[in-house]
Amino acid sequence: MTRHLGIVGCTASGKSAIAMQIATAMPDVEIVSLDAMQVYRGMDIGTAKPTPAERAEVPHHLIDVVDPDQEWTVRATQDAARSVIAGIEARGKRALLVGGTGLYVRAVVDGLDVPARDHARRAELEAATETPAGLAEAYARLRARDPLAASRIEPANRRRIVRALEVIELTGRPFSSFGAGLSVYPPPVFDLALVGVWLPRAELLARITARFDAMRAAGLVGEVRELAARPHGISRTARQAIGYKELFSALDGPPGALDAAFDQAVRRTAQFARRQRMWFRRDPRIRWVGAARNPGLLEPTVLAIWRHGASVAAPTR
Repeated sequence: MTRHLGIVGCTASGKSAIAMQIATAMPDVEIVSLDAMQVYRGMDIGTAKPTPAERAEVPHHLIDVVDPDQEWTVRATQDAARSVIAGIEARGKRALLVGGTGLYVRAVVDGLDVPARDHARRAELEAATETPAGLAEAYARLRARDPLAASRIEPANRRRIVRALEVIELTGRPFSSFGAGLSVYPPPVFDLALVGVWLPRAELLARITARFDAMRAAGLVGEVRELAARPHGISRTARQAIGYKELFSALDGPPGALDAAFDQAVRRTAQFARRQRMWFRRDPRIRWVGAARNPGLLEPTVLAIWRHGASVAAPTR
C-alpha cells in the first residue's frame, strides 16, 4: 500500500469525517491537519476541529499549535509537517493528511521553497504602500530588482508586491527564484496518494449552512467574545478566519447584526469553497471521488485508491 494518503477538497465536503473513518479502522494511521486555522488554540468551534473524543481515539497533529495572538505561516506549516511526518514514519506508521488550505497542501506535498518572513520589515512596507503613490513606487522598485516577478504581479496587488520586496530584502535573492511556481505539479517529496472529495454544489452549500447553524448552537458567538477579550488580541492571520472575521465586527452591533454576520459567513464560505474547488481541480495528481449526498459512503473507494493506486507521479501534460 502507498505509504501516506492525502485527502483534499472543499470545506464541509466531509474530508475529516472520511479521515476519521479510515483512521479508526486502521491503527497505524495518524492524522495530520493542513488547515490554516485549526493551528490556533481557543478557535475550536468555528474551525470545526475534531472533538476531544476523536483526538483521544486517533492521534492528530498540527492542531492547537499556537495561541491566537501569534502569526502562523505557510513556512511554519511546512516545517512542522515535515517534522511530524518524519516522526510518524519513525514509529512505523502512516500519515493521513487532511487539508482544505491549498497552498499549505502544496507546500508540504511538493516541498515548495518557501522563504521566511520578516514581520517588522513587512509592516514598514505595508505602511509605505498605503497610498497609490507609495504602491506605485514600490512596484517600480520591484521592476528594477526583479523584472520577472514584477511581470507576474499586477501593479495594484499590494499584498504580493509587499511580499516580493520583503523576500528580496530578506534573502538577497529574486522573488522569482523561489521554485518553478504553483503551475508545475512535480512528484511529491514523499510517497503519497492524493484523493479529492467532491459533492454537488447545492449539497455543499446545504452542508455549509447547516455547519454554521450547528456552530451557532454550539456557542460560536461566545467563543468569539472570549477571543475578542484576550489581553493581547488575536493576530492578523487568525482574524482572517471566516466566521470569526464576520462575528468580530458584529458583537456590539445593532439588533440583527449577528444574524447578518452569520449569513455573510455562509456566503463567504461558499465563495471560498469555489476557490478551493478551482485550486484543487488544477492538480492532475488528485484522484477524485464523489457522492450525491453522503460523503461517508466514499470510504471504501478512498481505501481502494490507497491500496491499489500507485504513488502519484509527475503529470503527463
